[in-house]
Amino acid sequence: MTATTHSPAETHSHTHDDNGSALGENATLHEPISPDGTPEPGRTYTVPARCGRAVRVKAGQTIRIANPHGTQVCDTWIFNAAHLNEFLSFEHTRAYIDRVIPRPGDPLVTNQRRPIAELTADTSPGVHDTLIAACDLYRYRNFGVAGYHDNCADNMRLALKAIGLRAREVPQPFNLWMNIPVKPDYSIEWLPAVSKAGDYVDIKAAMDCVFVFSACPQDIVPINALHPVEVEFTVLA
Repeated sequence: MTATTHSPAETHSHTHDDNGSALGENATLHEPISPDGTPEPGRTYTVPARCGRAVRVKAGQTIRIANPHGTQVCDTWIFNAAHLNEFLSFEHTRAYIDRVIPRPGDPLVTNQRRPIAELTADTSPGVHDTLIAACDLYRYRNFGVAGYHDNCADNMRLALKAIGLRAREVPQPFNLWMNIPVKPDYSIEWLPAVSKAGDYVDIKAAMDCVFVFSACPQDIVPINALHPVEVEFTVLA
């Protein structure tokens, strides 16, 4: 289990005029895959439970994100490596592909409406979420959690900081394996993943990217079967 360092001042205040600063800290900040996020191709890296990792993926390379236990949600962000203010945007992707959840062969587009990557393979049933914001400290405060709770928003911020980068906001993530069905009355449910152990997705970069992953720390609603565990990723080529 990863130890969490509590923020000295557990407030909701940021020290910048944007949303890029973490509100607490965990091991994510001190355990990058390399100083600048460059991976060793073919090597499988672990994103520990409740933590995040950032990795550079070059245009044309494919990254595989795997769910070893089948139960874990992985919040996934993709940034343009040259300009982090351009990033995978599901507000724009849903309009581009005319679907709520992408399928293999679908492009993933940025907030500038151009492809940043393509979903090329998915061995799971294809149930992912593109509607729900990353969990953050505010969400856990709304749940009644006292003190700091690991969260995906901070994991993204810390993973970028660990390789010397900073984004000004926390975009809507691609919540891999997160099962949030929309019911006929347009209400939603928070259900366990339907993926199985070993399921993976492959995403091919259309430009030089920085991918960020968070092994979601959510342990209050049952999306991770109430027990967050690790996920894995490998840059294939």
